[in-house]
Amino acid sequence: MKSAFTCFALGLLLSFQAMALTLQEAKTQGLVGEQLNGYLGLVQTTDEAKAIMADVNAKRKAHYEHIARKNNIATDAVAKLAAQKAIEAADAGHWLQGSNGVWFKK
Repeated sequence: MKSAFTCFALGLLLSFQAMALTLQEAKTQGLVGEQLNGYLGLVQTTDEAKAIMADVNAKRKAHYEHIARKNNIATDAVAKLAAQKAIEAADAGHWLQGSNGVWFKK
C-alpha cells in the first residue's frame, strides 16, 4: 500500500511538471515578455504566467546581484544590460515592453 501511494504521488508530481509551461512556451504564447528593466513582465495575466514570471524573475535577480557584487557595480546596471541582450535575442513574435510601457511584438 505504501509503495502504491508513493508511485501515485510520484506520477502525480511528474504529470504536474509535464503540464507546466516553460519560459520559451510562455513567451511564444504571448503570456510574458521582456521589459527594459531586465525582468519578465505579464502580457496576459494567468496563474501560469504569474508563476513563471515570479520564478524566472527571482532567479534573474539573484544572478544580477551576484554579478553586481562580483564586479562592484549596481544591480540595476547589470539588469539593464541583461535587458538589452534579452531584447536583442528575443525571437520574432515575442512580446517586448517599450519605454512608454506598452507591449509590442518584435
